[in-house]
Amino acid sequence: MGKKFTFIGAGSLGFTRALARDILSYEAFKDAEICLMDIHEGRLAYSKRAIEKLISAGNYPATVTATTDRREALKNADGVLITILQGGVDVWRHDIEIPKKYGVDINVGDTRGPAGVFRFLRTAPVMLDIIRDVEQVCPNAIVLNYTNPMAMLCAHLQRMSKVTVSGLCHSVQGTAWMLADWLGAGDGNYTYTCAGINHQAFYLDFKIDGKDVYPQLKDKVANDPAILNAEPVRNEMFLQFGYYPTESSGHNSEYLPWFRKRKDLIEKYCHHGTNWNPGEYAYILNQYLEADATWEAKFNEFLDKPEVNLERGGEYAANIFNALFGDGEHFMFNGNHMNNGIITNLPKLACVETPVLATPHGLLYQHVGDLPDNLATLISLSAQIEKMAVDAVIEGDPWLVYQANLFDPLTAAVCSMQEIKDMTQEMFNKNAEYLGYFKTLKI
Repeated sequence: MGKKFTFIGAGSLGFTRALARDILSYEAFKDAEICLMDIHEGRLAYSKRAIEKLISAGNYPATVTATTDRREALKNADGVLITILQGGVDVWRHDIEIPKKYGVDINVGDTRGPAGVFRFLRTAPVMLDIIRDVEQVCPNAIVLNYTNPMAMLCAHLQRMSKVTVSGLCHSVQGTAWMLADWLGAGDGNYTYTCAGINHQAFYLDFKIDGKDVYPQLKDKVANDPAILNAEPVRNEMFLQFGYYPTESSGHNSEYLPWFRKRKDLIEKYCHHGTNWNPGEYAYILNQYLEADATWEAKFNEFLDKPEVNLERGGEYAANIFNALFGDGEHFMFNGNHMNNGIITNLPKLACVETPVLATPHGLLYQHVGDLPDNLATLISLSAQIEKMAVDAVIEGDPWLVYQANLFDPLTAAVCSMQEIKDMTQEMFNKNAEYLGYFKTLKI
């Protein structure tokens, strides 16, 4: 009997199509049931047609179903993938536009800082509802989350449930490909150890054919203008910290106090990157607003193309499922999970992003030990902020949300304490309809 894979938030065409394609590419899953669930009936119908096209192109003995009933979708699922956006882009935009009034210039706003925190506050109860349904109708399912803010959501779910949940982000493997390409390795034999927290992890080592290539990378970053200018923020971080970060310059610029607090610094570091997302203000929001207006045309563009790419992509999910309950081939990946002593100089309740080995016996978390002191100092602050936000959700305490924003590096670099309090209160007022589980919305 074929395995069942349930997509919650299946109206996200890019993720749904790519992850379903990867799952079906495995021999063990060619007869799988792909079950799609979304609250947007229009997007859901298009997603079903897209997966039907994949199945037809691959001549797979698979099936696809679609429903707006979440519990029905989850029933008997072996694997669950979550790709939701709670509240939509028109709500998310206030996470970015309100801080901007106070001088906090945000690029993406989906991971941490005041924008990431309020996105978490809106999303956390919905995600927990999904996990409660999993507990009741498919308690042995493996849940893989792609929804941001990754670390806070995973920490919350893992503190509130015993369901196996891991969070996945493509920045680790994506950056590794980029570094290998810079060093001329291409698809060569490169290895690395990467650890930290989501969007703030670092390569503790990077090797090609077993040889440490950090000296060559430092030389290229310092002396090759094309490479230096491709990632101005994180190349500067690499030169100053000694370890390369996983997340793009645009994202990193909003997590730190050094790059977005003055106009001259924004011009120097945040307007000229050529890789991934540039660092302009609200770059990703503007992309999402455009996508929200053109989603139907994008769906039709895919459906109208005669050719279909069935080649497996670079996301981790299908490889993990295959290792756990497919052909059993072990697979190493970087996942997001509770610390529990894996990184010994980060808080125990932190959600860390570290190497995990997927096997038929389950997910085996690899011990990392101490991070270098400079990295631990940087990451501990973000981890503690994220813990305060998770505590705020569990306790329904708005004061803890304010404290989380108060210590955010970029926000603290440009705002007074009272300004941060006023900004947080304004964000509470704007999000009131989503935060009824708080004891009060008054700080």
